[in-house]
Amino acid sequence: MSIERAKEYLRQYGMEDRVRETEMSSATVELAAEALGCEPARIAKTLSFLVNEEAVLIVAAGDTKVDNAKYKHFFGTKAKMLSPDQVEEMIGHAIGGVCPFGINEGVKVYLDESLRRFETVFPACGSSNSMIELTMPELEQCSGYTAWVDVCKLRE
Repeated sequence: MSIERAKEYLRQYGMEDRVRETEMSSATVELAAEALGCEPARIAKTLSFLVNEEAVLIVAAGDTKVDNAKYKHFFGTKAKMLSPDQVEEMIGHAIGGVCPFGINEGVKVYLDESLRRFETVFPACGSSNSMIELTMPELEQCSGYTAWVDVCKLRE
């Protein structure tokens, strides 16, 4: 199960016991915010893309969407999200629980600048009802991120 994989991965940082599981689904930003009683923007959603035939994850604030021009400028290609089947196969977690923890080898993780305005954020932990609260330094450490990027914009 993906949540076990995420917890096992977080164990190396001593954070596996900080994973929260709720009775309610947290599969979308809105549901996660409702389950936690926080603003949707603090949900750190993990988006899956295909760049040069390789899977890439972008962790961004819940109130953003990808800005196609910024994305293309940074990655040198048009934004192409993975299909649901590709997500599970290439990332190692199913949609609704995709996170940067316990992912398949070779998947690069990028953190979007939209997250920096928060002291803590809540990324998923491998299932549609799990999450963990992390500071930015903790997210950097646990995600094994490649770089901070600016590829998102606030939803209108």
